[in-house]
Amino acid sequence: SGFNSIGHMDTMSRGRHQIGHYKEGEEFIQNVFHVLSQIFTGKEKSNLAICWLQYEISKVIQCLQAKKKKKLKAQGRKSKKLAKNFLKAPDNRNNLSLWKLYAYLEWLLGNPDDCRKVFDTALCTAGTGGVKSAQLCSLSLLYAQLEVELLDSTEGALMSRAVHILTKLTENGPYVPYSGQVLPVNVLKARKTYEHALQDYLSKTPASDQDQVNYTDQLVNLVGCYALFQYLTVGIDAAVLIYTQASEKLEVSGSQKCENAGENFGILNFPTALEAVTLLHTNLLRFHMKISVYPLNPLREALTEALKRYPSNQSLWRSYIHIQRKSHSASKARRFFDSVTRSTNSLEPWLFAIQAEQMRKKLTEKVQRADVGEIHCTIPETGLTNRIVALFEHAVQSENGTHCPLLWRMYLNFMV
Repeated sequence: SGFNSIGHMDTMSRGRHQIGHYKEGEEFIQNVFHVLSQIFTGKEKSNLAICWLQYEISKVIQCLQAKKKKKLKAQGRKSKKLAKNFLKAPDNRNNLSLWKLYAYLEWLLGNPDDCRKVFDTALCTAGTGGVKSAQLCSLSLLYAQLEVELLDSTEGALMSRAVHILTKLTENGPYVPYSGQVLPVNVLKARKTYEHALQDYLSKTPASDQDQVNYTDQLVNLVGCYALFQYLTVGIDAAVLIYTQASEKLEVSGSQKCENAGENFGILNFPTALEAVTLLHTNLLRFHMKISVYPLNPLREALTEALKRYPSNQSLWRSYIHIQRKSHSASKARRFFDSVTRSTNSLEPWLFAIQAEQMRKKLTEKVQRADVGEIHCTIPETGLTNRIVALFEHAVQSENGTHCPLLWRMYLNFMV
């Protein structure tokens, strides 16, 4: 009985109830994890633990989105117990990826102090690799990003915990937890270290394919740390400059690799590195706009450029829809969606174009029905309805759309 309801459809809502994880499907998934954890050993087992914890975190995020406090508490207890059991295993004690996920879980559950303890413990045991250690960079970046999210403005950011974390990363010594102050001289030294490290990385070309994978991961983390550091110590323009430099270098490297290697495996990682840097860039701009006054245009331009290049990136589309909701003119966004759907086979542009129109329809109806209760407005909004139906029709006629159950369900749901 659980077979046809494995997985969940967060996009569909039935009345007030969000469709969540089904009991039978959930049991099946848990059984798969349990069976595999007995078969795997070593590195594979660690990777499985990471996947399992990511899956648990996805359920916590779902509870947060649905605002179910009781369910969130129970889910949080289960997920934390699992994470602690993983970290007790001798193989996983030094696995920074697991520590990072555990800290993130504590953060999502609304325990910033516990989260900091986990991060500090992980950084203290991680050794002294500094900016050359990919895992240390990745851990410090997430820690600093979460700390920055707590800031109300960039004033006083220079003395913040985030600057302390990013400064300590460059010192190559053992990590010392934040004591409430950051020395200006350390900030200057850190800036020099980041600058040299980034120049070294951008001028280096990795030899083997495996080196290539490690190189691109490390480059993305390094760029993220340096840009965030510049944002907190200098300002938004300094951070954007770092992203621009890195993107230009990655574009050049990517095109050279294409010429040299034809369809070599190595080039597959350059677009992903460029995509990851673009995502960091747009997220920082969005955050900055939230806490201070900043024009919308740089973010809009960055997003449209990125989406032409990566039409199937869902995070970028979400950001794009989010900023378009603030604009009263829909024509620009519609033209953009139209141009992207013509130039790609990806289904994401269609799905997000439909979602954007549905949001607009909801907003219009809300305004028209204001203070009247559930009485339907006398002038129905047919223009948007027809446009949405037309979008659905075009989407299901595309090659990928024909075979997409989600799209058909959304279409049926809308018609009902």
